Amino acid sequence: MAIETIPGEHVDIRLWTRAGDVESQAMQQLRNIAALPWVVKHVAVMPDVHYGKGATVGSVIAMRDAVSPAAVGVDIGCGMSAVRTSLRAEDLPDDLRRLRSSVERAVPVGFGQHRATAFDQRDAADWDQFWSRFGELTDRVQNERSRALHQMGTLGGGNHFIEICLDEHGQVWVMLHSGSRGIGNLLAQYHMEVARGLAHNAELPDPDLAVFLANTPQMAAYRHDLYWAQEYARRNRSVMMRLICDVLRRHFPQVRFEEPISCHHNYVAEEVHYGEELLVTRKGAIRAGWGELGIIPGSMGTGSYIVRGLGNPESFCSASHGAGRRMSRNAARKRFTAEDLARQTAGVECRKDAGVVDEIPAAYKDLEQVIANQSDLVEVVAKLRQIICVKG
Repeated sequence: MAIETIPGEHVDIRLWTRAGDVESQAMQQLRNIAALPWVVKHVAVMPDVHYGKGATVGSVIAMRDAVSPAAVGVDIGCGMSAVRTSLRAEDLPDDLRRLRSSVERAVPVGFGQHRATAFDQRDAADWDQFWSRFGELTDRVQNERSRALHQMGTLGGGNHFIEICLDEHGQVWVMLHSGSRGIGNLLAQYHMEVARGLAHNAELPDPDLAVFLANTPQMAAYRHDLYWAQEYARRNRSVMMRLICDVLRRHFPQVRFEEPISCHHNYVAEEVHYGEELLVTRKGAIRAGWGELGIIPGSMGTGSYIVRGLGNPESFCSASHGAGRRMSRNAARKRFTAEDLARQTAGVECRKDAGVVDEIPAAYKDLEQVIANQSDLVEVVAKLRQIICVKG
């Protein structure tokens, strides 16, 4: 059950964390969401909740005949993938720098993109069909086709990462976090702009919470572009995972890989809850239906969890998407130095320079507490600790 419930103007706010631990800006956002007339039952708030644009990161919102683009986020389809390998800790070299460099050469990071397209039939058999749908997206992005092609299979920056990890038994895992890259961001920004201009959103407490209504051309256009971007994000992670596995095959020819675990955590899904078909947005939350595997990462130095969903209806079958930030990027840059980062990522082969100080572990919430707060949402399958971390 939720740890606390706060009455809202239209529905309640149910939190899997202490209300006193939620920053005031994020709490006001939750109150704004709970006042929307289209929201059903309650707003489910994950233990990694923190302030976002319009809607909080770490919120699950079920709406009847409406959807808010801000409740999805600007990185449509952002999510995680993880694969357990046959390698063990003792198979790895003592110096991991060469392996990290090989991964960085294979997968462009930051604003980088592939010189030639990186995807092929090993990743999917229907690329032509997928790309043919680009011409059906909003006119606003039609000049971005080339960039979208060459960003397929790239990481990006910010909190996106590639990691080589070990579980408690010394088994090697590959994990990555990324989304729909520049094209998803552009689509999200465009549709948020359209929503803000619709008459029925004029009196909302926050213009960024503007919604599209069912059976309107604006809703149809948004859902069309949204679902394409969600598929782009899924394919992007799949291509990157194959590129990384190819690196491991070159270094360790005997390596084998299990089936990947993959989950969105910024997306829309049509689901039935409380006997009604609803549009569910998860912004910084994963689906955690009964038996479904998911991934809850921490930070650069705190490890991650592979979890199995318990199908809790109170959370709309959801769980947190990570540890969640406890301070903004600007605040982290002002407070911490590259030396602090080096200390907090000791034992991890990764960047330790000022360019990624905003990703320092201390800028994130306590992952162990986040996991403990959702013991009724997921059960732990494995705990991983990173030994290599690649960031943009």
